[in-house]
Amino acid sequence: MTQDELITHYPRLYHMAHDGAWDAIRNHGLKSASALLDDYGIKDPQRHTLGSCRRPESVPLKAEGMPLAVLRDQKPMRDDVLANCLEDGLTPQQWYELLNSRTFFWLSRERIWRLLGARAYRNVTQTVLTLDTASLVAKHGPRIWLSPINSGSTLFKAQPRGLDTFKRITDFPFAARAKTRQPSNNVVELVVDHSVPDVADFVLAVHAVRDDKILKEIWKAPHAVASDKP
Repeated sequence: MTQDELITHYPRLYHMAHDGAWDAIRNHGLKSASALLDDYGIKDPQRHTLGSCRRPESVPLKAEGMPLAVLRDQKPMRDDVLANCLEDGLTPQQWYELLNSRTFFWLSRERIWRLLGARAYRNVTQTVLTLDTASLVAKHGPRIWLSPINSGSTLFKAQPRGLDTFKRITDFPFAARAKTRQPSNNVVELVVDHSVPDVADFVLAVHAVRDDKILKEIWKAPHAVASDKP
């Protein structure tokens, strides 16, 4: 897949954060779980629990002089199912550590709305970022990986996953997969190593969303258009 193909088929990216997260994201960037654990000085044994094991609930992080941060729960994961679908000799701990080392974006509205409507989140207000794919790829292309699956879920016929699940843009077999898949089921996740400190440069709009409704527009870039929303 070329960068141009990625931008053409997926011109917008979406990220779901906790309610009220926009100011911290705008000022400090979008950070992976591992990056947050570093920033907030979380040490073992708590660090192991939060960064190497399944998080059954979201966990707030606090530190003097730092804004509130929230580590998103991993409710869609089950360790027993994960262990059975991992390849390349990976353990669940290694998979969690891999996921926690990256920041995640959805590439379709269908996927972000599916997440917003999930039982664990539908009754809680969420902050949803809509981003411009082209500008993010132009700046962070060498640090981007693409996934053909929801790597953070083992629900509904958990798919095999391993060292080859995440591929660089140019290595992703988009054309071959497009023969039997719609775009929303072709490239499922776009992830960036560690963090996106300048993520605000790529955000087009920010909305408060609950279940299947957009509650309000929190922020909008001057060059955004009416369709820049989840």
